[in-house]
Amino acid sequence: MAAIGADLAGGTAHPGYAVVSVALVVGAVAVVTTPLAAVGVAAVGWAVLSGFAYGRSGTLVFTASTARVAVILAGAAGFGLLLGAGWRMAQRVRPMFAKAVVPEPRSVEPSHRRVASL
Repeated sequence: MAAIGADLAGGTAHPGYAVVSVALVVGAVAVVTTPLAAVGVAAVGWAVLSGFAYGRSGTLVFTASTARVAVILAGAAGFGLLLGAGWRMAQRVRPMFAKAVVPEPRSVEPSHRRVASL
């Protein structure tokens, strides 16, 4: 979706726009996912950029430009993974200030005493 949006904004004339938008998406996904999934998203993002922003016909293009794109996406994924790990670590370390609310047992009113039946 990011590559399509960049393409509609004129990204085919300037493929760097598409690279920035896909790198932002890769980084954002990497914050909330696992390392393996982040690598997968970066690989798919590279394939989309290589095939449509640089190749323009859907075939993968292996050039110095697409190698730089791969490095950029790998860096975005790595940065997102580090940011996500730091966020999760901060969530675990932060003390809980809210007390658990436990209701007190009900008191028996004098008029409602139970009597054992025979």
